[in-house]
Amino acid sequence: MSRTVTPPRTGSSSHDLAPAPALDAFMSTAWAPTPLPAGAGVPVRDLTPARRARVAARFPGERLVIPAGVLAVRSNDTDHRFRPHTGYAWLTGLTGEEQAGHVLVLEPDGDARHEAVLYLRPRSPRTDSAFYRDRRYGEFWVGRRPELDEAARMTGIRCAPLDAWERTLTGPQPPTRVLGGVDPTVDKALRGTRTLPAPRRAPAGLASVLSELRLVKDPWEQQELQRAVDATTAGFEDAVRALPQALRHPRGERWVEGVFDLRARLEGNGPGYHTIAAGGANACVLHWIRNDSALRPGELLLLDAGVETDSLYTADITRTLPVSGRFTTVQRTVYDLVLAAQEAGIAALRPGARFRDFHLAAMRVLAEGLHEWGVLGKPADEAPAPENDLYRRYTLCGSGHMLGMDVHDCADARTDAYPEGPLEEGQVLTVEPGLYLQPDDETLPRALRGIGVRIEDDLVITADGARLMSSALPRTADGVEEWMGSLLDA
Repeated sequence: MSRTVTPPRTGSSSHDLAPAPALDAFMSTAWAPTPLPAGAGVPVRDLTPARRARVAARFPGERLVIPAGVLAVRSNDTDHRFRPHTGYAWLTGLTGEEQAGHVLVLEPDGDARHEAVLYLRPRSPRTDSAFYRDRRYGEFWVGRRPELDEAARMTGIRCAPLDAWERTLTGPQPPTRVLGGVDPTVDKALRGTRTLPAPRRAPAGLASVLSELRLVKDPWEQQELQRAVDATTAGFEDAVRALPQALRHPRGERWVEGVFDLRARLEGNGPGYHTIAAGGANACVLHWIRNDSALRPGELLLLDAGVETDSLYTADITRTLPVSGRFTTVQRTVYDLVLAAQEAGIAALRPGARFRDFHLAAMRVLAEGLHEWGVLGKPADEAPAPENDLYRRYTLCGSGHMLGMDVHDCADARTDAYPEGPLEEGQVLTVEPGLYLQPDDETLPRALRGIGVRIEDDLVITADGARLMSSALPRTADGVEEWMGSLLDA
């Protein structure tokens, strides 16, 4: 089965010269065996069988198809970096860029059991010119892939050649569910098989189950998330140390972004999402990722960033920093209100509480503060009501989300599980209230316009509350100033 999903090119497919037959013959000779790189392995090999069993138990007697995903073209003949689909990575432990196009299949073995089979692209033998001519998958272009037997030892899963997947779609077929929309060629292959029932997409389908089973993080996952948080803390320290250079550059936001992203690549897979480095009024743009503006003395920098580990677990932390090291009186007033809202949200975290409770607690504090400033007409006990949400003009987005292998984790869960469900011990989430006082908002006093403040931390639900995973980064205005001073003076 062809793995190319981009349309055929009508012009030249390569700017390289076509190899002569003599070169083809020469390239097929005199190659020594090449071992896997040192350290290649799957750290969660002992954990993934139970994960697969939990998923399979929800769908007895059915074939489950979980693709890794496909490469996406960035420009002409170059692709974006590849990251496997989270469901595939969680079930296999395979997280590398070489997984593009691969497919995990859980084949039913009776009503109660499934056998896992990984369909992988094997190495191109040196007698096949693909190893040096295939720009997308050839080893000379993108590096060595494991042999099938090597992949089987690494994962504990039976491995088969990728093109063997197509041959399973002949003859009588079991009921099949596919994680749709991940690999167009897999979707097409299943639709085109007459004897295969159309994949069922019920509300409790495969995507929902995969999200819901990942809501509670096991100890290993919590450890990986703490590693991500610790690396992110180091990245924030790097960014503060770089502020003097950033202030001198016309694109100071990008200087900060680049410094943080360097730490993310050194410590893990990279940033878990596009880094937000928003100076001044840009902080009022909720997902400002252009990062193309100057930083100015006396203004604030909203830095929202997270390191993604090699296992694909990401942190998500925001600090709002005074570029000059000290908050102005007005900036501190806004900052302290947001911090009070975050404290109220954190205090509402505990097993059994509704996920929405911490958001509503934070909103009550913000609404009360806006009312005291004379910005919001309604008193605080009325403002957060659904029929009276005018306060959202100044704090539009939610105050947190689940966190894990996706920065906005478990998003395919059914609503009654998340976000309307109760919190459980072991869940990891963010608490991130913010005020975004737009520079052109005439309902605000001029002194407040153009100030954006968000404070975001990562927490794990414990038996009696929540543990602040990102406690190494200060949160109070005084703490931020002291921390920045120690880094800038070092």
